Amino acid sequence: MTDPIDRLLDAAESGKSIIKNRDILHFTHIPNTILHRNSEQEQITQSLLPILKQSRPSNLLVYGKPGTGKTLVVKKVISKIQKRVEESNFPIKLIYSNSKDETTLYGLLVSLGRQLSLDEKELPTTGLATSEVFKRLLNKIDEGKLNAIFVIDEIDYLAQLISKTGKDILYQFTRANERLKQGSLTLVGISNDLTFKEKLDPRVISSLGEEEIVFTNYNKDQIQKILEERINEAFIENSVDESALSLCAALAAQEHGDARRAIDLIRVAGEIAEREQAEMVTDKHVRLASQKIEENKEETSLKSFPLHEKLVLLAIMKANGPSTGEIYSSYKNLCKVVGRDELTQRRVTQMLSEIELSGIIIGRLIHQGIHGRTKKYKLSITTEMVKKSFKDDLTLQDII
Repeated sequence: MTDPIDRLLDAAESGKSIIKNRDILHFTHIPNTILHRNSEQEQITQSLLPILKQSRPSNLLVYGKPGTGKTLVVKKVISKIQKRVEESNFPIKLIYSNSKDETTLYGLLVSLGRQLSLDEKELPTTGLATSEVFKRLLNKIDEGKLNAIFVIDEIDYLAQLISKTGKDILYQFTRANERLKQGSLTLVGISNDLTFKEKLDPRVISSLGEEEIVFTNYNKDQIQKILEERINEAFIENSVDESALSLCAALAAQEHGDARRAIDLIRVAGEIAEREQAEMVTDKHVRLASQKIEENKEETSLKSFPLHEKLVLLAIMKANGPSTGEIYSSYKNLCKVVGRDELTQRRVTQMLSEIELSGIIIGRLIHQGIHGRTKKYKLSITTEMVKKSFKDDLTLQDII
């Protein structure tokens, strides 16, 4: 009998590969031409142009649902500005960080500091107050007379990392230039949450969103064009059936015009076709890819939750059908275990509503007669799925 590993390796060596460049199908790939986003590219470029004229640009907020090209466009504009910066003597520092990549506010600020060239001695990974970390960031900008642009992707999660401190940090960001004697700081926030500003301290709102740009959803035809461009670069000629391309676009258009989902679908479909040693990606491969992505979606979604949302879910797991008050009490105990300050009950109630919208939990309103009404929650997924998704989070290991 042929060894199963050898059989697959032999097939890979001798078999025909229909994907010639996998990098093109990764969401981080920035194409030379970003289709259907000319207006947005112009608006963001115009907003940040003053930095090349040795002036501070206005703070900018970029909104849009996932997969609408926000990060792609901002990164491309920043990249092109960076090339011009290298040709000038004006000290400009362009920094990108994603709030979701950090489990704590401290970690996010350290990430920004490292990109400002603050080393471990100047900015340790633990042990300082967040206000001190922020002060050291500003000192670095001041000393180097830097004109910094901080791009914070998924900025809505920044305020959620530590609610009170998070909001104070946003306030400090918007007031940073009052504390800088030399250099400047501009904040570019990218958010999937169109209601993000409504949750902010009124002091922050006006100065944070000095300029705002909203990315609208792609339609099916636009997604199809985006897919055609990627397929032409990533796959060998005539290896993706026309109907498979159309199906990918249709499935992605159903989910608020998410181009990233469409690209993921065609990538996974191509990998499934290759494993079968098929000559062409067909509808069958796309449907199998869709099924596979859906299976991984819940786990991916859970892994991306900020720390406090994870703690709320674990609090729900502690009891069967707990009320909002019981969840909050359990959540506060978990915060003590992991050494984090708890959010307010109002914010946790708000988070429960947001998690409910994702379908991971189900809420049911209970009438208690003279005691009024309360809402009880339960998981719509298995506790094993939650544990599996959170097992790599070092902060939660003692709880899991």
